[in-house]
Amino acid sequence: MRLPQIRMESRMAQIKIQQTPARQEIRQPEADISIRQPNADVSMETKPSKLTIDQTQAWEEMGLMHILKRIEKFANDGHRGAMEGVARRAKQGKDLMKIENEGNPVVSQAMTNAYDQQKPLGITFIPSNFAVTTHYEPAEVQINVNVNEPVINNEPRKPNHTYIPGNVTTRIGQYQDLQIDVADVSSDSV
Repeated sequence: MRLPQIRMESRMAQIKIQQTPARQEIRQPEADISIRQPNADVSMETKPSKLTIDQTQAWEEMGLMHILKRIEKFANDGHRGAMEGVARRAKQGKDLMKIENEGNPVVSQAMTNAYDQQKPLGITFIPSNFAVTTHYEPAEVQINVNVNEPVINNEPRKPNHTYIPGNVTTRIGQYQDLQIDVADVSSDSV
């Protein structure tokens, strides 16, 4: 027995989508900023240093002194020499009063009074150590600083925002289709 054959051929529908993307632009202009720094106020006060050098003692030890000092020194030396002479003569007088004691005061006094005492040798025009005195007062510096704060001006700018929306379009690119055929099967063989 022969049965007819049904043939079906179908095509699916196809949708075409066309898309335009959205565009967004954001631009941020720079802010206007100005900064000004005023100079600091600085004032300085200085008390100068002071150096005092006193070489009076050194000059006096070298024999180079003021005439009034020299007169005073000679007067003191003369007074001291006179007192030493009086003391020496008083002692020699006492020794002569006691001539009966041991020794020979006349001969010893004659030897002492006949010759001057030996002068000591040495350099006398060089002053002694630390004959020159110094005194130093260091300088004093006072610095006053008044700091001035910086002046900052800031003007912000709003951002520029541009938005272009996207677009989507759809359409049918291919319609669905269904074809049905009945095929007749011819029989050549059983």
